[in-house]
Amino acid sequence: MRIVLQRVREAWVRVEGREVARIGPGLLLLVGIGREDDEEEVRFWAKRVPEIRIFSDENGKLNRSLREVGGEILCVSQFTLYGDALAGRRPSFDGAAPAEKARALYDLFLGALAGEGVPVRSGIFGAHMEVGLVNDGPVTLILERPRAK
Repeated sequence: MRIVLQRVREAWVRVEGREVARIGPGLLLLVGIGREDDEEEVRFWAKRVPEIRIFSDENGKLNRSLREVGGEILCVSQFTLYGDALAGRRPSFDGAAPAEKARALYDLFLGALAGEGVPVRSGIFGAHMEVGLVNDGPVTLILERPRAK
């Protein structure tokens, strides 16, 4: 699983010109599901993301979590996070999970995040989306656990 996490002041998703989700201060998560991902991986990140301390405390240090600041999450599925552009000019997306598996794990991720008690909104899986955000910081992390070879 690959997640690009951005701290935002606000973020939104539009599909076919219609806004389908919007959040205020919180996190925008671009979420890619890989071929090797499973329920354990999804649950690991659902527990971890709300606890990552990337919000400023009273001294300006990144010491507070999403949960502590009462922020929201906007998730956007993005298989292109598994794009491999090392060979040729057209990226290969062989590392991305097939759509059916990815949808099931993405839905599980959304449910597990909500189960952590944080407000969660989502784009539409598989749709062509316009994503807008006001980045805060900017603070951006790429989350992925190394795989044993």
